[in-house]
Order: sequence, then C-alpha cells, then structure tokens
Amino acid sequence: MNTSLLNNKSPKPSSIHFAFPAPEAQQVSLAGDFNNWDSKATPMHKGAHGVWHVGVALKPGRYEYRFIADGVWLDDPAAQQRTTNALGTENCVKTVTT
Repeated sequence: MNTSLLNNKSPKPSSIHFAFPAPEAQQVSLAGDFNNWDSKATPMHKGAHGVWHVGVALKPGRYEYRFIADGVWLDDPAAQQRTTNALGTENCVKTVTT
C-alpha cells in the first residue's frame, strides 16, 4: 500500500476573491507573482456598480499583485499591505492563511 498518498499534507489551494472598482474601465485583469505577472492571464469580470471580480486558486503564502485597467497598472485601494517593487512603485500584498 502506498502510504505517501494517505499522508500527503500539502495544503490545497483556496479560491481567493479579488475585487477592483473601475466603473469606467472596458477591461480589467489581475497580475501577480502567482501568474508570472502576465497581464492577460487573469481577466476579471465586471459586476454591479462597476466593480470587477475574479477568484484565483492560491495555496497559503504571501503574494504580490496589481490590477491592470485598460492597460494602466493600478494599486488595490483595499490592500492592507504594500511593498516596494524593482520599478520604484509599489505592489499590493495578499497573505493567504488557509
């Protein structure tokens, strides 16, 4: 019997919700270290009152990210933590605990 399958304690990804208010935007996406900063990899969907939404499967850890609205890189106004990046601007930080 293969006990390694039974004892696999690897944390499972959780669907983490991201929201960004941009009522005038035509296109919004999410980029971060979890998708290799690919501005096209995680498109968001416009919901009520111009708030864009997406869920991303993330394992517990610390992640840096930003939003791209109509080609412009923007910060998350709801981010509780930010860190300076190599470009001299800031990335938003999300910590996933479960």
